[in-house]
Amino acid sequence: MQTQHGPFYFNCVDLPRRAGEMKEYELTFDKHERVGTPVLGVEADEPIDVDLRITSVSEGVLASGTVAAFVTGECTRCLEPIELDVEQNFTELYRYEAEKKSHKKAKEIEIADEDEDLHMDGDFIDLEFAIRDALILDLPLNPLCSEDCEGLCPDCGLPMAELPEDHAHEKHDIRWAGLEGWAGEKPSE
Repeated sequence: MQTQHGPFYFNCVDLPRRAGEMKEYELTFDKHERVGTPVLGVEADEPIDVDLRITSVSEGVLASGTVAAFVTGECTRCLEPIELDVEQNFTELYRYEAEKKSHKKAKEIEIADEDEDLHMDGDFIDLEFAIRDALILDLPLNPLCSEDCEGLCPDCGLPMAELPEDHAHEKHDIRWAGLEGWAGEKPSE
């Protein structure tokens, strides 16, 4: 049965299944969907570089490495474009395919553990979760174009950095609009 492999699948067939065996790879993933948050991320099909080291361990394959990518988005205060280079390390254990156990209690424990663990798909490991976690966890929650970004004027919507220091708007409260000019009038007799 052939399974569909995602854009971050990596074939570990070259790695012997003897504990301690290790291989290193330099990979570039450039066929993928957008990776990131709604405000900041790696755009679709932009290169994501991974320096990958896979090590055979008794439980499966230990994948570790560094993810590097060019991230774009916009400042959360003034909406100006932002560009960042992100580089983050990751380590994930991919367990060999789960073996069937006859004891019912052991099966229940195994099912609970499987929900949290990553597993190999034959000789393949799916690096998507490791790459996404490494990139997204390194991104700022509220990205700014600069530390002292003042944002936008709440009245006219122009960037505060482009406006003069004495920029101000006359405030009118429409609830009192009917009484404007009334204070200067004298009551008629």
